[in-house]
This record gives sequence, structure tokens and C-alpha cells, in this order.
Amino acid sequence: MRVAYFGSAAFSVESLRACHAEHEVVVVVTAPARAGSRGRPAQRPVAREAERLGLSVFSPERLSVPGATDEVLSWRPDVLVVAAYGGLLPTGLLDRVPLGGINVHASLLPRWRGASPVAAAILAGDAVTGITIMQMAKGLDTGGIIKQEQLPIVPDATTPVLTGQLAILGARALSLVLRQAAPGQILLSTPQDEQQATYAPRLTRVDAQLDWAQASAEEVDRRLRALNPWPGVQAPVAGVPVKLIAGRVDDTYGGVEDGVDPRQPGAVVRVEQEAVLLACATGLFRLERVLPPGRKEMSAAAFLRGVRI
Repeated sequence: MRVAYFGSAAFSVESLRACHAEHEVVVVVTAPARAGSRGRPAQRPVAREAERLGLSVFSPERLSVPGATDEVLSWRPDVLVVAAYGGLLPTGLLDRVPLGGINVHASLLPRWRGASPVAAAILAGDAVTGITIMQMAKGLDTGGIIKQEQLPIVPDATTPVLTGQLAILGARALSLVLRQAAPGQILLSTPQDEQQATYAPRLTRVDAQLDWAQASAEEVDRRLRALNPWPGVQAPVAGVPVKLIAGRVDDTYGGVEDGVDPRQPGAVVRVEQEAVLLACATGLFRLERVLPPGRKEMSAAAFLRGVRI
């Protein structure tokens, strides 16, 4: 089967490999290179993989620019496969391909439609997530569900690790769906329950800001696992805004540091070896590593000693 593949982020590399292994990938459509180190252009992960596989790459600024749709159609694809592409496909393109568009989405739709489903699942404390293979339609992740596979979210799951696991799961599910498809055939799908829909918008730098008074220790832990490496988590420690790198919920209790009331959110409750225990809206968070502004990463205790000096 002739596949036009749409992807940009690392999540979509596994699905590209799966398509290439069993089908003819006629073109890979990916977002243009973005600024890398020292301002030099950096290829998207899918573009690098496509070149390694010897596949043709098309990188329009947007699919809505004149000629972009015609360029894709000139490759005569039987199906459009999309995984973490970063943009919507025009309905004028979907309607002119025999099998339309199939999307590999990193959540159990209709939960967590949108750009950041993995981080959203961790932030919400979900016990399970998964992959949805869906028939693309007008709208954001609104099409019918063709296939779903579940994946438990372990207590220490991080966005990068969970994304990698879902990428492999998604590639396997996509392979099964494409094996059952044929040009001119209608793929069976189940409509989504709109009343159960939730949304995971694209993360921004604003999401990095943490207010100790507005988050429990469990919520701080989820944010640290969900938002690193980007946009990260920033919060004041001893009055200085720092990036939180590593830590965990602390369920012990001991004496306070310098008589500070441990119920005051953001207060340093005590120091234990190279970790600092901080009060949250409820509970204590054991902060282990921080990145102060303009300095190298260090232990939280070392940072606190420097502030006091």
C-alpha cells in the first residue's frame, strides 16, 4: 500500500519504521527544521529517520500554503498516516485519498485530545493511558476509533519514558490496522463519546511556574515528572526562583529547620543530607536537585548553603 506519512516529533519515528517495513512510504511530510544550537537549523526527528531510510521528505511551512495539498496528492497515496505531526490536515486532502487519514494518538480517546496527552495523563494522576488509532476527521482528534491499546502508568512514570513506550505500542497497533486495510475499503470505527472528551493543550512556559501554596506534594511530584525536560518546573526556594530537577513526595516527618512553621507552603522544613524538604499546600516534597539561574545543576542542600552564605 502507498503511504504518505506525516510526523515531526520523536514519538512518530517508530510508526514511520513500521510503515516502511511493510508498505511503500511514498513521501514523508514533516515540519520544517527549527533553530538548534547556536541558531543553526535542527532537523525534526522524523526527517532524520526518513533520510536514513532513503525516503522522500516534504517540509511545507503549513499544509494550507498554496500547492502543498497538490504536492502530497501527486505521490498518489492510498492512505495518509499521521503521528505527532504538529498540524491539522485539510479536509480537502483527507477527502481525496482512498483510505483518508489514520492518526496514531498517545491517549485513550476521547480522553486527552490535543497536543500534550502524555503530560496531561501524568498531571491528572491517571492510572492508565494508551494508544488510539483513529480515522481522521474535521476537528482536533475527533474522528472514529479504529483500535485502542492500554498501558498502565507506573508511579514514577515520566513524560519522556512514557512517550517512548507509547510510541512502540502505537507502531504495533498501526501495523495491525494497516494489514487489514485495502484501497477502496472502509475502515470500521466507533464514534467517540463527546461527553467524555477532555483536552490537553500545547504546553507553554507559563505551565512551568509552580506556586507551593496551590499544589499538594503529590501534585508537585506529578508536575516534575510530566513537565521535564520542557517546559520544566520553576518555583522559589529560600526566596530564589530555581528550576526543580529531581525530587519526590516525602511521607516522613521530623523537626523543622530554624523553627519555620512547616504548614507555611514553600517553607524549608528541614535538610536531610543533600535533600531539602519543603512544605506544600498539603504534605512535604523532598527536593533533591535544582538548577539555579545562571549556574550549574546541584543538590538542593548545596544550593541552600550557598544562599545562606
